Formats: sequence, C-alpha cells, structure tokens
Amino acid sequence: MAVAVQRIKQAAEGAEKILIYGDYDVDGVTATAEMYELLRLAGIKSERISMMLPDRFLDGYGMSKKVVQRAVAEGVGLVITVDCGSNNGEVIDELNAAGVEVVVTDHHELMGEVPKAVAVVNPKRKDVETKVGLRELCGAGVVFFLARALAHEGIIPEGQEKWLLDLAMIGTICDAMKVTGENRVICWYGVLVLGKTRRVGLKELMKQARVKKLDANAIGFQIGPRLNAGGRMESAEISLRLLLARSQSEAVSLAAKLERLNAERKSKQEQAVREVESRGISEEPVIVVSGEWHEGIVGIVAGNLVEKYKKPALALTEVEGGILKGSGRSFGEFNLAEALKTCGQYIIGGGGHAEACGLKLEKEKLAEFSRAINDYYLSLSLKNQERFLEEQEDLRVGKLDSISLDFMNELELLQPFGPGNPEPRIELPEVTVKYIDKMGKEGQHLRLTVSDREQKLMRLIAFNAPEEWFELQREEKISVLISPMINEWDGVSSVEGYIKKIVRN
Repeated sequence: MAVAVQRIKQAAEGAEKILIYGDYDVDGVTATAEMYELLRLAGIKSERISMMLPDRFLDGYGMSKKVVQRAVAEGVGLVITVDCGSNNGEVIDELNAAGVEVVVTDHHELMGEVPKAVAVVNPKRKDVETKVGLRELCGAGVVFFLARALAHEGIIPEGQEKWLLDLAMIGTICDAMKVTGENRVICWYGVLVLGKTRRVGLKELMKQARVKKLDANAIGFQIGPRLNAGGRMESAEISLRLLLARSQSEAVSLAAKLERLNAERKSKQEQAVREVESRGISEEPVIVVSGEWHEGIVGIVAGNLVEKYKKPALALTEVEGGILKGSGRSFGEFNLAEALKTCGQYIIGGGGHAEACGLKLEKEKLAEFSRAINDYYLSLSLKNQERFLEEQEDLRVGKLDSISLDFMNELELLQPFGPGNPEPRIELPEVTVKYIDKMGKEGQHLRLTVSDREQKLMRLIAFNAPEEWFELQREEKISVLISPMINEWDGVSSVEGYIKKIVRN
C-alpha cells in the first residue's frame, strides 16, 4: 500500500497519463468509478485519466493484452488495475517491457507468483502480512482503503474519501463479501452515503428499480442486477457511464437501457434453467452443465442450480469453435479456486474465489473435466454440506403481535445484512392458514394470511413459490420460517414476512 500511495503521488505531481483497468461485474465497475474519482481528488485532470473495461465476450476476466496496445498508443505512463491483475503477470511483464508501470489493486486469490508490478495491493497475498479483518475486502473495498491511505498522506483532502463509500458498499454487497468487520463499517456508512448521493446515475437507477427503502436487499436484488446487466448482456461501459454521469438526460437514458437489459437477462436465465432441468440433473456431487446460452447468464444459471439442488454447480456455453466458457458457484467447504488448480490439465484457464469462479476449456475435454472436479470433491470426504444452505431460525415466536413495528425498528440496527451477518429468521411454530392467493402474471407468487391461537393475523409472501406450497388448504396448521419486513402502503406501515420454509403439521 505504501508503495502504491507514493507511485500515485508521483503521478499526481507529474504530467503522465494514467489508465485505469477494471472488470465487467458490479465490483469491477464500482471500483473503476471509485478509482477515477479518487485520482480526480488527487488533483489529476480528467484528460490525463482514461478507463478500460474488458469485454466479457471477447476478453474474459482479467487483464486483456489489448491494454498493452492501448497504453502504448495513448502514451500512458501508469496503469492502475482494480478488481483484477493479481493473476496477469504475463500482461504486466509486457507493459513493463513497453515502459509502462503498473499498480495492481485486487482481492482475488493469487493462483501463482506475485506479478512484477510496482505495487500489488491485495489483502489475500500470502507473502506479506495483512491486517486482521481485511482479507474479505472486495475490489471496491481495496480502492476505498487506498483512498484512506492517500487521505492520511495528504494527497487527497482529508474526509473526502467518505463520499466514495456508496460505491464501495455496492461493490461489497454485490460481490457477496462477508458483511463483518471492516466490510460492515463500509456497508453501514455506505448506505447512509447512498441516501445522500449526488450521483444522478444512481438516483435514476433507483427510480427505475422502484427502490423504496435503502438496505442490503435493495442493493443486492434491485440495484446490483441492473448494474450487472450491462456487462452480462452487452457492455459494462454502460454501467460505468451511468455511475459517472453528470447530466440528468444521460442518466435517464442509461438507466432505462440497463432496465431493458436486465429484463432480457431474466428471460434468458429462466429459459436456460428450464432447459437444464428438462435434461435431468446428474447424481454427481458437483453439477457440470453446458448449453447454447448467452454467455452473460451462465453464472446466474450456476447460482440457480446451487440454490435448487444444494450442490456446487458450473455452467458453460460455447463461445467460439470448440471452446467453452463458464462460471461456477459453490458453498460450504468446497473451494472452487482450489478445485480449479487440481483440474489444470483439463482447462485453458480459470480462477476466482472459494464460492465463485470463471473458467475456459476445450469442449472435447468437458467430460474429463467434469470427472476430475467430481473426483476432487469426493477426495475431500466432505460431510453434510447442505447444512451450509439450510435456513435456521434465530427466534421462535408464538404470538404474532410480538413481531411489532417497535421490534422491527430494533432489528434495523443489525442492517445491512449479508454473508456473515444473515438476515434474522423467525419461526412461527404453529399458525393457521386463513387465506391463500396467487400473484403475478403467471400466478407464480404466493400470498398467505395466517393467524395464531389468539386470531392475530399476519400476511406472508413467497416469490416464485414451490408448487407444493400452492397445495395448502384453508384452516390447515403449518409451521413457517420467515424473514420479517415492514410493508408501507398508502401511508400505513405493517409487519409482513417473506416465506423461507413451510412445514405442514
């Protein structure tokens, strides 16, 4: 970090051009916007700063060799990476040979040697001591800590770094980092900053998403998917331009485009999952599937399969003649980054985190890869991994009026929720079904009204509910696990619940 700070100070005092190289997901895009604003705070004029995001479909994850060509063509003296670079030693060597220095800011696991950059700021480095609690930072979180270091050295105005917290928070939540320790601080204050944001792009995006309340759910399920839709379906440049938009008209146009792309993404994702299920799911402990799908949805398809079948899953699609590209999702004690290391002979390349990865391989090696990753899983002799996905109650409540608005206001103090700080789950151990309603265009959503022994009522909701839940009967006794929420309608606030699990008594 100290070396990176001095190199940026040198750049700020000189006249060289700087190129920020990011990534196409939410973390990469927010980190890129954050780094741009950070360099501007350091007094570097905008004409000296350029930004480059990889094309998901042409470049894949990490530093593309195109960055060398662009840096040389533009006369760049310094490349600063965000959310990537730790595993791109070859590209960094080429930049060095071309007389371009590199500062890496990243948070991904290092798959090999530390690259020969001026500085590699990565809390997952094993060759240097990292302060306790920083290993879980995302790319945007690493950039925020760089901002703090620059403020400490007087290179940017003290206190101004806090206005980057909305971007750092969005990156943290959308990259599924643990919301504990430093990340909890980033997210708590990041939500406050987002509530006061002057970014017209984020304001317009929140309008498009119909965000009513700023919390982790709004970030993770409304704002994040729309920002991700740019890189998934077309270009991450759309999302980056939105975050840095200065005019209302530009923000409105870009937010509307992301809204359309997100709707397209949802449709294609649902089609792909239906196709996989129609073929049947194998009995292997790790699901490996491929199809002719849009490249931008494979990660979500893998995530859907994990959620439904309680197994690690990898989904791949053919991107060019005989080459498959895909994403994996995992949970519990099965580390995907480590798994890919053991399957190196079957893949062209890949990397990521314990719970998410990207990879490329030859189509003809798909069966061998599937066998190898399943053999590796079995060699670990992991026990009862489904327990990591099971919904567990934090509290059992017999009287529905105990879940009051005052109680909900106290729960709000635990926000923002996420990995490491999960949303509280409440079990209603014995309630009676009073009313059953279907919602949605296709009747895919469920609304239940239940009562306790004292005939107090509560409304419960489940989106895309399982078929068996629609089979409930009026006056039937059930136990329900819920996530409580405050619903505001026509000026009236009431407590409702999202259904997580139903047990028929």
